[in-house]
Amino acid sequence: MTRISLTLIAFVLFVSASVSTAAMAGQDDKRLDGLFRLLQSVKTETEARGIEAAIWQLWIENKDQLVAGAMERGTVSMQRGELNEALESFDAVTRAAPDFAEGWNKRATVLYLMRDFDGSVRDIARTLKLEPRHFGALSGLGLINAAIGRTDAAIKAYEKALAIHPHQSNLRRTVKRLRRLLKGEET
Repeated sequence: MTRISLTLIAFVLFVSASVSTAAMAGQDDKRLDGLFRLLQSVKTETEARGIEAAIWQLWIENKDQLVAGAMERGTVSMQRGELNEALESFDAVTRAAPDFAEGWNKRATVLYLMRDFDGSVRDIARTLKLEPRHFGALSGLGLINAAIGRTDAAIKAYEKALAIHPHQSNLRRTVKRLRRLLKGEET
């Protein structure tokens, strides 16, 4: 299959159910299954990027306008480095929609940026309970474990992320570097 046809398939899967987008949201969106299958089958990182973007778009969607608004405010605050404001927004999301995986993932990200690693790990666990395929949460878990010197645990988290999303060359390089570090080949 050519790159163009795979990209077209991903696009069709993503938009084909656009009429029912309001009825679906987040990790429960049925389009995700097809996108994850495509993510496994494409051959290049370039092909995978479009599929990854579609997955992230579906993960962030929420049919509740108050939740969607809080997600947007939190994301903007986080991008601006306004971490307390971002945390308040994502706290509101997780209170209003405790079964919305991306709310927990975004909150975990803010807690990581605030260096509250324990809180971030708790929120990552909630994210993964709701969406076990969340390669972003697994990557975050790897980052935390690497930051606190748990290299084996970091590698395991990154490898789980790569099993779901194998086209992350930067993550592959990180795993190789951490393995060399464990062998004493790098400091």
